[in-house]
Amino acid sequence: MKNPVCDLLGIKYPIIQAGMVWASGWRLASAVSNSGGLGLLGAGSMYPGVLREHIQKCRKATSNPFGVNVPLLYKDIDQLMEVILVENVPIVFTAAGNPKIWTEHLKKNGCQVVHVVSSVKFALKAQDCGVDAIVAEGFEAGGHNGREETTTMTLIPLIKKSIKIPLIAAGGIGSGPAMLAAMALGADAVQVGSRFVASPEASSHDNFKKEILKAQQGATLLTLKELTPVRMMKNPFFQKIQTLYENGASINELKEALGRGRAKKGMFEGDLIEGELEIGQVSAQIEQIIPAKSIIKEFIETYNRALKNLSEIN
Repeated sequence: MKNPVCDLLGIKYPIIQAGMVWASGWRLASAVSNSGGLGLLGAGSMYPGVLREHIQKCRKATSNPFGVNVPLLYKDIDQLMEVILVENVPIVFTAAGNPKIWTEHLKKNGCQVVHVVSSVKFALKAQDCGVDAIVAEGFEAGGHNGREETTTMTLIPLIKKSIKIPLIAAGGIGSGPAMLAAMALGADAVQVGSRFVASPEASSHDNFKKEILKAQQGATLLTLKELTPVRMMKNPFFQKIQTLYENGASINELKEALGRGRAKKGMFEGDLIEGELEIGQVSAQIEQIIPAKSIIKEFIETYNRALKNLSEIN
């Protein structure tokens, strides 16, 4: 399967595993890369020393390309970038911040740079900064998200006609047919997050993975827009936030309730009561915890089957 993103990143299949906090360690990233996709390490939940360790372990576990996802608002961003460059990571996905600050520096050091956006406006800005590709993420996606609440099926064609560089679709993509739909709308590849959380290789807690299997339609909601918009499961902590909204809580009260380490408590430590459980709407479609290799295989097989079925309609 050859296309601009496969050529750019040196991968077999146009499937990128999202660099999710508390889920995307070296085991998951290397398993995806070994299976023909692009594995990403989620630097947003890593100290610089931890990131270095994961990069080195990932390199030992795979001879295929892999990358790092970096939230640009991370407080120790300078240290993370230093680790990435010293370790010669070839591919960097940036998100949650201004790509202008780091793109030129990364590219001068030989990195391919891809930036995640949730609107046409920011896609154009990222392109002007010189990034090599864009990830357009619809609001179905889990974790931190755009305020506009633009769905992936609406966002992809809007951005496709506005940019000249390769486009990667993200948000609500948990199967081969969904991948086909995104590519039919103009995407060159897909970025998949939630589906890979429900894999043995994901570093997220087993309690969280099992909770994902219980998710039904409407189990998640985008909230905390006054701080940083985040899609999470409707667990007791989420209900506590909703009660604060109903009582007219201030931004400071919301910040106090959120506190520190809430995502780690939920996704990494497995506290389903007081933790923040970040996951996408597509969690309602996930029924099994299966290896990353099987997820990639399932994507490709069902993509090809759906494509064949469509071709037979005519």
